[in-house]
Amino acid sequence: MSIRTKFKKVLPSISTTEQEALDAGDVWLEGSIYQGIPDFDALRQVPGATLSDEEQAFLDGPVQTLIEMVDDFAIQNSLHLPDNILNFLKEHKFFSLIIPKAFGGLEFSPYANSTIVATIAAKSSAVAVTVMVPNSLGPGELLMHYGTQAQQDFWLPRLANGQEIPCFALTSPEAGSDAGGIPDVGTVTMGEYQGEQVLGLSVTWDKRYITLAPIATVLGLAFKVEDPQGLLGGKEQLGITCALIPKSHPGVELGNRHDPMGCRFYNGTTRGQNVFIPMDFIIGGQENIGRGWQMLVACLGAGRGISLPALGVSVSQASFKSSAEYAAVREQFGLAIGKFEGIQEKLADIAGKTYLQEAMRVLTTEGLGLGLKPSVVTAMAKYHMTEIGRDVLNSAMDIQAGKAIQRGPQNTLASGYVAQPIAITVEGANILTRNLMIFGQGVMRCHPHLQSMVEAIHSEDKDADKTFNRIFKQTVGYSVGNSLRAFRLGLLPFTADAKSELSEVVEYEKAVHKLASKLAVYADFSLLVLGGKLKQAEMLSARLGDVMSYLYAAMASIRYYEQKVSSEHRAQAKPYFEYATRWALVNAENALLSFLDNFPQAATRQLMKLLTVTYSPKMKKINDDLVRELAHEAQLNTQIKRQLTHLVKPVPGDGNDINQQAYLAKIACLPLLAKVKKGLKQGYFKSGVRFAETLDRARGAKIITEGEHKQLLDYNLKRERAIRVDEFDFDMQLIGDKAALKIA
Repeated sequence: MSIRTKFKKVLPSISTTEQEALDAGDVWLEGSIYQGIPDFDALRQVPGATLSDEEQAFLDGPVQTLIEMVDDFAIQNSLHLPDNILNFLKEHKFFSLIIPKAFGGLEFSPYANSTIVATIAAKSSAVAVTVMVPNSLGPGELLMHYGTQAQQDFWLPRLANGQEIPCFALTSPEAGSDAGGIPDVGTVTMGEYQGEQVLGLSVTWDKRYITLAPIATVLGLAFKVEDPQGLLGGKEQLGITCALIPKSHPGVELGNRHDPMGCRFYNGTTRGQNVFIPMDFIIGGQENIGRGWQMLVACLGAGRGISLPALGVSVSQASFKSSAEYAAVREQFGLAIGKFEGIQEKLADIAGKTYLQEAMRVLTTEGLGLGLKPSVVTAMAKYHMTEIGRDVLNSAMDIQAGKAIQRGPQNTLASGYVAQPIAITVEGANILTRNLMIFGQGVMRCHPHLQSMVEAIHSEDKDADKTFNRIFKQTVGYSVGNSLRAFRLGLLPFTADAKSELSEVVEYEKAVHKLASKLAVYADFSLLVLGGKLKQAEMLSARLGDVMSYLYAAMASIRYYEQKVSSEHRAQAKPYFEYATRWALVNAENALLSFLDNFPQAATRQLMKLLTVTYSPKMKKINDDLVRELAHEAQLNTQIKRQLTHLVKPVPGDGNDINQQAYLAKIACLPLLAKVKKGLKQGYFKSGVRFAETLDRARGAKIITEGEHKQLLDYNLKRERAIRVDEFDFDMQLIGDKAALKIA
């Protein structure tokens, strides 16, 4: 029995949908991480993302106007988005960020798309999702890449100017993440269209969770095609197919709405029973029957790499800005709460992770801006950036406590807190993304020989054994090289490579190399020992995926510090950088150690430890001194802090503005507050029951001047307003709610 035959018994065959997922997309930086040699040269050569003049003008103009128009609390307490908001979005082409200019679209870069969505999300999740969906996976992108010229000429200009509102329906009640299991079917048949008998499909579908479906004018639809009569002259089961169907087409049902956590974006159902559509409705025409899953997977980069991570970043920046400002102005026991170590621990975590979020957002969109569709990187970004957003938001809720749980126009966290699980659920639930997709796709896409080996194993070619033997030898050589490199770096860690010109970066660049070398060895042994069973060992697979993700995050942190932080502001940024990078590296190391602890074969486990010299944690941890340093830095009004909260655009009178005004007044009054405190300590006057009374006494004792007294009183009024929460006459509110429901 040949070696190939033995492997064939161990390794399962790859399904059609799995193969199409593997074939779609590109390999980028994650490939070098998986192979144990992170490519920092390629990292540093990626062109930096910037906004063009046109993109910046759009942010300064229509986006800023939109933010000023939006009353998010009113939207939360309404049944849907106001018509004036929807009309504004259509008029100013918010639904055509990705459509080429040749068809009337804006054709913005991935970085601009991300920045626009995230900026809107910092104000209103409902409006952001409404903008996000047409610019993510949907009819527009599918038409751009796969539509016929006639389809593009007809639909894209209408989508660009808002004449048509698109939605895309994939998820069925019986099949969510398992797209291959969708029960929706189109049967090849003859039927009548525009008074003529033509070849087409009789389609029956039942879809849910479809964003914009209740107001869509054109439906993108995924379904399986079967040809029981052999009208196309081929096999009966033809695979997943995508079609574009006008809402006005007979039999199309769009309407019933879901209520996603009370976020008032349009989300609902679509159904159809034996709806006949001509072949011209298939995206790309009849020749694209069966190519639907391949098309969808190839286009997932926008949703996974741009829109959903943007929501995670926006909630992090909103949490950071409001928490830092609140910690500076809220006082307990005569001290700003930002002076207490319990608050500092949470605030530092928020600040460090917000830095990491922005670094990952920028790097991921830079990769997409190269024209790449790195499916593994975008899966990593989607999972970790939405999860970090949730983590940061929870910490912000803890810091702001009672202020955070009282809904109202002044609450800057409630909307994001309610909406964050939505970003975690869509485009594949995060459990699926972490446990199956990141390493599951990564191992096949990033290993230099594995996919070719699997193809050779299942090949029926007469030279399959010879091909397999050649690839097998290459694989063995690759694995031996991985082991030797990991052993060297484990035994002689100082030999790790680092090319950064910044001394504070060198140790972290070396750490990325050391951890990646271990990842390569553990991945090799997992494939060798577990083989096809690795597919079911989801917890082990997830940990290896975590290592890839955290090392990618560390590389993003390094790049951002080197390229996005000016030399004059590096001292301010250093604690942010160190916290974020240490956090990523410690998590990567913990995932490796947890993988070893749970590897099912003890002998192999010991061999992997020996080859990588791994017996205890080695990464530099986040210590209390760094926490205190970063928490202090986070409460200062610095350039790096403004850079890491740039997505939040305060509007006069809104919650962000109220917080910011109090914070800036506090910063301006710090010298005066120090004078008052010193006067109290030296006994020149006594403290009053309220702060305003203390200020009056300080003025009377001539510790502060009349002008300083006025400035401090102004600060105190702003401070009091910032720490207050909204209050309502609930009888009136309930009456209003009942009236709204009755009208609806």
